Amino acid sequence: MDELALDLARAQFAFTVSFHIIFPAFSIGLASYLAVLEGLWLLTGRPVYLKLFRYWLKIFAVAFGMGVVSGIVMTYQFGTNWSVFSDKTGPVLGPVIGYEVLTAFFLEAGFLGIMLFGMNKVGPRLHFSATALVAFGTALSGFWILSANSWMHTPAGYSINEAGQFVPEDWFKIVFNPSFPYRFVHMMLAAYLTTAFVVGAVGAWHLLRDRTSEAARVMFSMAMWMAAIVAPIQAFAGDMHGLNTLAHQPAKIAAMEGHFESRTRAPLILFGVPDMEKAETLYKIEIPDLGSLILTHSLDGKVPGLKDFPREDWPNATVVFFTFRIMVGIGFLMIALGFLSLWKRWTGALYESRFLHRFALVMGPSGFVAVLAGWFTTEIGRQPFTVYGLLRTADSVSPVAAPAVGTSLAVFILVYCIIFGIGILYILRSMRNSPEEGIGPEAGHPIRTAGITPVAALSQDKPETSGAPAE
Repeated sequence: MDELALDLARAQFAFTVSFHIIFPAFSIGLASYLAVLEGLWLLTGRPVYLKLFRYWLKIFAVAFGMGVVSGIVMTYQFGTNWSVFSDKTGPVLGPVIGYEVLTAFFLEAGFLGIMLFGMNKVGPRLHFSATALVAFGTALSGFWILSANSWMHTPAGYSINEAGQFVPEDWFKIVFNPSFPYRFVHMMLAAYLTTAFVVGAVGAWHLLRDRTSEAARVMFSMAMWMAAIVAPIQAFAGDMHGLNTLAHQPAKIAAMEGHFESRTRAPLILFGVPDMEKAETLYKIEIPDLGSLILTHSLDGKVPGLKDFPREDWPNATVVFFTFRIMVGIGFLMIALGFLSLWKRWTGALYESRFLHRFALVMGPSGFVAVLAGWFTTEIGRQPFTVYGLLRTADSVSPVAAPAVGTSLAVFILVYCIIFGIGILYILRSMRNSPEEGIGPEAGHPIRTAGITPVAALSQDKPETSGAPAE
C-alpha cells in the first residue's frame, strides 16, 4: 500500500473510533448513574429519583444504540483496511474481543429490554437487577476492549509462530498485560466523569431557568459530588498511568513532554511548539526540575528524549504534546469546578450561584473533549507501531488502493454526520426538556386503553412498602 493509502486508512480509523469512543464513554457512566437512581428510589421512595431515572433512560437508550452501531462499523475496518494486522494478531486479539461479545454484550442485550420497557411488567427488584446488570455489562465491555487495546501497547504472554502470527502462551499475562490495570482505571474514571459533567450541565441549565426545580437540584448535586471526589482521584490515576508509560513506552513520554534530549533534573515544559524537523521544542515556557519530579517522583530523575530512539520510531511529538496538555488542562478545570461546588455547598449557595451554574454548563462537553484528547495522545503516541515495538503500522494495512479508501472515508464522513448528527440533536433536545414534566405515558409508562387500568395505578410514583411500584 502506498503512503497516501496508508494515511487515508489511518484517517478513516481515527474518524470512526473518535465517533465511537464518545458514546461508550457516556453510556458506561450513564448506565451506572441509572442504577444508582433506581436504587435510591427503591431505598427512599422519593419520586424525584424515579423522575430522573425515566428522564435519563431515554437518553441512555439513544446513546447506547449509537455506540453499538458505530462500534460495528469500526470493526469491519479490521478486515477491509487492516487485514494484515488482523491476520498477525488474530490468535490473541480475536478471542479477547470474542470474550467481550460473549460476556458483556450478551449481558447488556439480554437485560436491556427489561431495563427499557419492563418497569411496569416485572417486579421492582427484577427491574433493578436488570438495570444493575446492564451497568455491569457496560463496565465489563470496557474491561475486555481496554485489555485488547492495552495488549497492543504492552504485549505480553505471546510467542510468534513461523507465519509471523502472535499466538497465546499465557492468557493471564495477555489479559492483564502491564499497562492494562492503569489504562482500565483511567478510562473508567474518565467515563464516569464524562457522564457527571453532562448531568451537571443539564442540571445547571434547568437551575438557571428554575432554581426551585427539585429534579434539577438533585441531579446537579449528585454530579458535583462526583466532580469533587472523582476528578482528584483521576489525577492520581493519571499520574500512575504516566509512570507505567515511562517504564514501557518512554518514546511516548518524550513526545508528550516535548523533550528531544534526555536529561536529569528535566524542566516541565508548560508550552512550546515541538518541531520534528529541527528536533527541538521552540518557544518554550518551562519550570525548572519539575518535569523530573512529576515523571519520576525525584528531582534527579532522568527523563528520556526522542533522540534516544531511532528517528523512524518517533511518534508525532507536535500532535501528542498538545493533545496531552488539552487533556491535563481540562482535568484541572474539572478539579476546580468540583472544589468550587464544595465551597458553594458549604456556604449554602450550591443552588443559588449563577456563576457556578454557568461554569458547570460550559464544562458539560469537557469530558468528551478530554477523552478524545487522551485517546489521541495514547494512540498517536504508540506510532509508528500497531503492536508496540513489534508490528509497524505500515506493515499492518491491506493492499487497498488509495481511491477506494478515500471514497469510503468520504462516505463515512457524510453518513456519520447525518445519522449521528440527528441522534445527537435528539439527545440535546431531550436534555432541554424539563425533568419536572409529569410522569405519564410520555415519561415511560406504556399507553393503555382507557377504562382497562385504573387511573391511580398509572399515576402512583412511590413504591409500596416492599419497594415495588404499584402495578
